Order: sequence, then structure tokens, then C-alpha cells
Amino acid sequence: MKYKTITPRFIVVLSVIAVAAVLRILPHWPNFTPIAAMALFGGTYITKKQWAFVIPISAMFLSDIFIGFHANIPAVYLSFAITVVIGMAIRRMLNPGSVLLAAISSSVIFFLITNFSAWLASPFYPQTFTGLGECYVAGLAFFRDQSHGLSFFLNDVMGTVFFSSVFYGIFYLAWMRFPVLDKTRL
Repeated sequence: MKYKTITPRFIVVLSVIAVAAVLRILPHWPNFTPIAAMALFGGTYITKKQWAFVIPISAMFLSDIFIGFHANIPAVYLSFAITVVIGMAIRRMLNPGSVLLAAISSSVIFFLITNFSAWLASPFYPQTFTGLGECYVAGLAFFRDQSHGLSFFLNDVMGTVFFSSVFYGIFYLAWMRFPVLDKTRL
């Protein structure tokens, strides 16, 4: 039997990802976005590996067209590709605890990768281990700035945890109501 791509599961997963991309361009606290949650969700529920990367990252790219691009965008995309891999890793042990840990881990990885990229590109920090440490310390100070919600970093963590809870929760409730979502593969 030929594999069918357009299934009820595909439609639900794609809809969640599309909603996440739209929510990203609506007004929100800085860094309180659904984008990492979208990458986690896609990694978990899109079983074809190439599509698990292509669909969420394409949605992010489309929203970036409206938001704008910047010099560190490759680091951002790399961190979200890693977030997709984390989503794939929790497939077999999917529960609220693993989703919470994956969401928090994704935020920390985002911080580490994007600040590393800032250090590489910045003339303000020496290209040494000490300079990298200075960059991370400065990044932590920036993330504690409370002028944008609680803090830039906490907004990221809270946004990822909140939207992960919503996306995984919605899918679980839909699956309980429509078991076909669990039996078909994307």
C-alpha cells in the first residue's frame, strides 16, 4: 500500500505549526514566542525526519520574512534544528516531564549557541576562552534586564514551556477524541 502524506494527523500537526508561525509575528513580550515549542512539537510528531526539519524551519523562515533577518540568524536556525532533534528524542518517553525538560533544554541551548555566535562575530570580545566567558556573562546580564517582561531569558523559557504545554496538550486532547491521529503516520 502506498504511503499517504495527507492524513488527519498531518493536517493537525501542520495546523499547530502554522498557528505557531502566525503567533510569532503577532505582538508579544520579547522572546515569549512559540517557535522553539513548534520545533519540539514538529520533531516529536512528524515521523519522517526530513519533514520534521523542513516544516518547522520553513514556518520559521516565513515568519522571519515579516520580522526581519539579522547577522546571527544562522545560529538561531541551528539552535532550532537541534530543538527538532530534542523533539525526536522524546518521542518514546513522551510525558509532561520530558516535554518540560525538552522545553527548558531548548531555551538553554538557544542561549549557548546564539551567544557563542555573538562572541565569534563581535569585535568587543577577544577570541579566547576568557573572551567567550565574558560574552556569556554579558549575555546573562542582558537576559536579566527586566525592561521586557520578566527578563529576556525567562521570557524565552516561559514562552517555550507555555507553548509546548499548549501544543502537546491540544494534540493529546485531539488524540483522545480522535484516535485516528495516533494510528496514522506523518
